[in-house]
Amino acid sequence: MIQYQLTKKKDEPTTFDLTLTAYRFIFMGTPEFAVTSLDALLNAGLNIVAVITAPDKPAGRGMKLNESPVKKYAREKGLKILQPVKLKDPAFLDELRSLKADLQVVVAFRMLPEIVWNMPAIGTINLHGSLLPQYRGAAPINWAVINGEKETGVTTFKLKQAIDTGDTLLQESFPIDENETAGELHDRMKEIGAKLLVRTVQGILNGELKERPQTALSDGDRQTTWSDGDRQTMLKQAPKIVTETGKIDWNMPVDKIHNLVRGLSPLPGAFTFLDGKMLKVYKSKKEIIIPLTKPGEYETDHKTFLKFASPDGYIHLIEVQLEGKKKMNISAFLQGYRFA
Repeated sequence: MIQYQLTKKKDEPTTFDLTLTAYRFIFMGTPEFAVTSLDALLNAGLNIVAVITAPDKPAGRGMKLNESPVKKYAREKGLKILQPVKLKDPAFLDELRSLKADLQVVVAFRMLPEIVWNMPAIGTINLHGSLLPQYRGAAPINWAVINGEKETGVTTFKLKQAIDTGDTLLQESFPIDENETAGELHDRMKEIGAKLLVRTVQGILNGELKERPQTALSDGDRQTTWSDGDRQTMLKQAPKIVTETGKIDWNMPVDKIHNLVRGLSPLPGAFTFLDGKMLKVYKSKKEIIIPLTKPGEYETDHKTFLKFASPDGYIHLIEVQLEGKKKMNISAFLQGYRFA
């Protein structure tokens, strides 16, 4: 039988049986994106001894407690579920130790304290939605689309103290279509990422993967360059999306406005104002032509199109939502809207 020798501490060597079922895994995640990975790991035969996810939160008109997608899936599969409010809670840490996990897997979860990610003998690995070190941060899918990237990918890496800076394990790249929304990219990425995660776990246990350190940043500024041989590449960050991120500036070029709409669809949505009311834009189409009106002014036939001018063309609104109303395509919107 092949043995895998690991040492968590110098005086505590541990030998593992090289079969998936011989190891104990803990999975950490919350949204739908993470469910696909959890499902893939279970189908691969991993012995997942617990799932850690966010506490239930009140939602909707009745403010009923809402379970996370990961919790719903874990409950259906009969998995042990932990929902700590604080990750440094002594009671939670004691229960975590009692599970004696060999490896922890994190997908779309909150930042872990060192006492948690450093607890298993093999460590903790994470799946990130970018080609690290590019797009470190909370919203890599959104920012890749907003910035008009033609390619993105997924990365698995070992967790370290600074967010998204751990040694990389595996990466896979794939193209972004020029009209693809962040939501559509998300749905493709979760499938690709889940398969990469399974390959990563298998590679770790087989001793086939070599950890590769990411180039350290000299500072936290987005202007920092990353040296890759003779090539200098601008490192782009992926900070949390805030409300102001979605405000459309009609003085920007058509391409940038179109990318902003794609990058914030379906959530939280790019927005502008129409007759003083907020209008969210979920899908758009570019028209490259010298505009007849000033940036920010609109033209419409009141039946089939509504387009806003920018310096180098028009943005046709395809799917919109006026504040207080439902999301609808532009024809349905124009049929019921009365312009001021």
